[in-house]
Amino acid sequence: MFGRKKEAPSAHDVIDQQAAEATARDAAIGKGAPTPKRSAQVAARKRPLVPEDRKASKAAERAAVQEQRLKMRQAMDTGDDKFLPLRDKGPQKRFARDYVDARFSLGEYLMFGALVFVVISLLVPASSEQMIYVLGGFWVMFLAVFVDVFILSRKLKKRLAEKFSDVERGTVWYGSMRSLQFRRLRLPKPQVKRGEFPA
Repeated sequence: MFGRKKEAPSAHDVIDQQAAEATARDAAIGKGAPTPKRSAQVAARKRPLVPEDRKASKAAERAAVQEQRLKMRQAMDTGDDKFLPLRDKGPQKRFARDYVDARFSLGEYLMFGALVFVVISLLVPASSEQMIYVLGGFWVMFLAVFVDVFILSRKLKKRLAEKFSDVERGTVWYGSMRSLQFRRLRLPKPQVKRGEFPA
């Protein structure tokens, strides 16, 4: 009476059939290579969560980190923006560095002045009149550095606004702090000579 029901094709059978049809079409067009089955594609995409050879994986990771550090160190010497740390990246930071490096800053010698003050304070008794003059000289130098940094920050902000119209947050502070470092010890290293202000 009733015929035996045909079994419904499974999802894998449908996919395999579609893949076979696509292969036939591509062969007719001239693709030149058979389309791989879905199972083969999935297997090719599978990657182990934990590498089988952990020693080799760690060695490769260590080598990659070392190479990145070497590139960053070279960028500190050459000023290559691509490999600089995030705090030094960007055209505005580059402009601020060049502007600061092109001028003479009193702040470069603040640390040396502080060191001289410490040495003298150890040699001269605190109760003597000479100590008053030493302390007064240090505060005069500190005030002069403060005024110089204030002038620098105003000029730098003006130049950045003229060139980039919008000054990025922290760029003026970045340049001001750089002016307090001794020129030869600055990182990234200065790329301009004194007097070569950026255009």
